[in-house]
Amino acid sequence: MTSPASTEFVPPQLSAAPRPAPGPAADEGLARRLRALACTAPLHDLDVRKANLAGEYSVYAMAEVALASIDLVTLNMDFDTGADHEQIVARLVPRVAAQAPARPAAEHERVARWVLENLINVGSVDRGFRAVYGTFNPDGVYVRRDYDFKLLEEVPGYGGAVYLRTTDEAVNVLVGALDTDVTSAQIAAEVKLEVLISRGRLADAQLAAEQARYRTVQYAETLRRTLEATRRNVRAVDWLNAVPDMIAEALDHVADRYRHENAILTNIRKARDEAEDPEHKRRAAELVDIVKDCIRRHTQLQSRLLEAGPLFRAEQDRQAFARPAARSGLDLYGQLVAPLLPLPVTDAIRVTDAFFARGTGLRTPVSVRVGDLVDILLTPPLEREHLGAEMPEPDLIATPDDSRFSEEQLASAMDLLDLEHDAPRRLSGLLADARRRGDAELPYLVALLAIHAASPPVGTAYRQGEERLLFAVDDGTQLDDPEFGGADLIVGTARLDTVGMAAGRTEST
Repeated sequence: MTSPASTEFVPPQLSAAPRPAPGPAADEGLARRLRALACTAPLHDLDVRKANLAGEYSVYAMAEVALASIDLVTLNMDFDTGADHEQIVARLVPRVAAQAPARPAAEHERVARWVLENLINVGSVDRGFRAVYGTFNPDGVYVRRDYDFKLLEEVPGYGGAVYLRTTDEAVNVLVGALDTDVTSAQIAAEVKLEVLISRGRLADAQLAAEQARYRTVQYAETLRRTLEATRRNVRAVDWLNAVPDMIAEALDHVADRYRHENAILTNIRKARDEAEDPEHKRRAAELVDIVKDCIRRHTQLQSRLLEAGPLFRAEQDRQAFARPAARSGLDLYGQLVAPLLPLPVTDAIRVTDAFFARGTGLRTPVSVRVGDLVDILLTPPLEREHLGAEMPEPDLIATPDDSRFSEEQLASAMDLLDLEHDAPRRLSGLLADARRRGDAELPYLVALLAIHAASPPVGTAYRQGEERLLFAVDDGTQLDDPEFGGADLIVGTARLDTVGMAAGRTEST
């Protein structure tokens, strides 16, 4: 018969602690959620750092303004261009002003610009954000990883203009569906929109339609980045399998969505025409505009998808048959700076003179036009004053005397410290004599001069020909005074041998 103790026995190899994560899939899901959570950190950080602004800005909800900024940039950017910075600020100011109507308009604009610049992260080098999270490698070891992301980025446009575009992370933050697949999220949003419209829930349907439009923008952004990478380097993009599959899938997606959205548009118009409630009519009219915008964006996306194949072939031909560079670039450090550093200046200056004489490029000579030459020759010379132009009279303002002590107080203090014919005295005795003279400021001046004499400028006194010099010595005695603390200095006057010093300087010369 087995005892109870034996039934509770656990072998040592089974009593080890389990792994922190059930498996790679679960750990990857946790890492994905950590990255998604990191995308919201810059928005929360705005409300934390608003206390550092010069002024009272606690009334503003900065995270709400940031979400509105991402919303405006997402809806105003196109496939080729982004959103204009100043236009976004102008549209964001009314949203900021609604939070604090009594504040001035200049403050509303400052808050809008501050939020927009922080979403771009202007202060950083790469204008991006970084978060640190941990995962487990296949061996079960905890590893910290860096996650770099951006919310708004500045992209160049036509004519040297700079536009704003939202990233995938920003769209995820805006929509609220963190780290989801673009295609599946788009289909789910369209189905949800159709069900809500059929049930007459137009307020919820408007939110679903806006989410569907955001997913459309994100899908177009993925294609745009693929085409941009192809223009830079065709070998960096997998045009053999990945991109053709993505284009085929996207074309099927656009065709399905186009039929789906036209059916939704018909149902919305029917709901708008049959609705008797003014609020329902307004909601339905807004839904019509949103779905029309979705159809327009899908049509534009379809045209770009059809142009992707010819663009790849054109870029392949251009990059494959492009002529190589005729000359290699100059390595300034390896070919010029490093060999010259060990050389003396007389040898190095000949090389640098030759390099800068030929490295500055050609200088185009100035050609004289006949018309300018005739004007110069026929224009009579201007009469000039012999002494030049008259100088304006300066407006001098007397500087106010803001010194704490007057000349009479300085004379009284120097009289107390005139110890040339007396033995050195303690600072405490000098302060007592100063108080007996009835001037409340005089002890402070005496203490100041005594502290300054603790390190007397002997060399300066010699150069200026001084005959006497005030000195102060600390012998370790504590000062017993109701107003001052520290050391009870020994203050005295020393005579300087200026004649001997002058003779010594003469002999040395």
